[in-house]
Amino acid sequence: MGWLKEQFRKVIEWKDQDENVIVYRFPLEDRREIMNKSVLVVNPGQKAIFVQEGQIADVFSPGTYKLDDIKNLPILTTLYNWKYLWESPYKGQIYFISTKQFLNRNWGTSNPIIMRDQDFGMVRVRGFGTYSFSVGDPTSSMEELCGAQGILTISKVDDYFRKVITSTLSNVIAESEIPALDLSMHYEELADAARARLKNDFAEIGIKLNSLYIENLSLPEDVEKMMDKRTNVGVMNGAMQGYAQMESIEAMKDAAKNGQSMSGMGISLGAGLGLGKMYADNMSQALSSDADSKVCPECNSKNKKTAKFCTECGYKFVATERVCPECGAKVPGKGKFCPECGAKI
Repeated sequence: MGWLKEQFRKVIEWKDQDENVIVYRFPLEDRREIMNKSVLVVNPGQKAIFVQEGQIADVFSPGTYKLDDIKNLPILTTLYNWKYLWESPYKGQIYFISTKQFLNRNWGTSNPIIMRDQDFGMVRVRGFGTYSFSVGDPTSSMEELCGAQGILTISKVDDYFRKVITSTLSNVIAESEIPALDLSMHYEELADAARARLKNDFAEIGIKLNSLYIENLSLPEDVEKMMDKRTNVGVMNGAMQGYAQMESIEAMKDAAKNGQSMSGMGISLGAGLGLGKMYADNMSQALSSDADSKVCPECNSKNKKTAKFCTECGYKFVATERVCPECGAKVPGKGKFCPECGAKI
């Protein structure tokens, strides 16, 4: 019998660690495998958990452990008060947890984020980026994510993580009130705010969110075209003013060469300035007209900036005014928090 027991002494180790596996259950098809003097090897980037009758017992950090040493199994020994430890086979389960960082995980908006913009009204924003995570508390991860599964891979939790990240980022962006034109300047600020909110949500399931990055936030095509149009008009306006100045200088040079009197030079100069001013005024008027109007989010028709209803479809521009129940301050739009005291609406 002593010889037979020797045959079932075993080195318990997770050697072929798959980079996509978070939790791996060591196979114990034969319950006699783990006997007295078996050895547990926990490699760097791993932790091992002993589970007995559904109850998490001992947790092992990287190292090598002889399982005949009562000091290495304090909880199991206390639970069962075994007089002769390991004289009968261990009938529990052993799980290995990967504690490395899982890098370059992708997130993206499946549906656009709706935000209110002071220049373009209601705007739909889409975005994508990356995040990384690792197991923070192995016991919480076992209880909340793995359960009785024999293996837990990234593919089983990735979709859930993406939805949580996207939902939180949507709220952060909508509540930031950053103009659509300036969003690209605040990627880091928005990502940090979202990660701070997500920290506790991930910690509850034993996961540590190590990083979160926004790579791009894109506006609808028609809004981007409008932005390009405004930019072009601004460039043209500046160019026409420069053209007027250049024409005036050339007129003065020609008058000086031809010996023209100061009165004639004044006429030429006035004509050049007048022509340039006419073009500049026209460009400014077009730009001002565009700036003083707003686009209906329902039918895309232009309305006066002060209009309360769309002249084409009747869409209501002015939102119902709300008041903070704590301090009485006015809460603009559909804001979820008071801009004065921060109380939740």
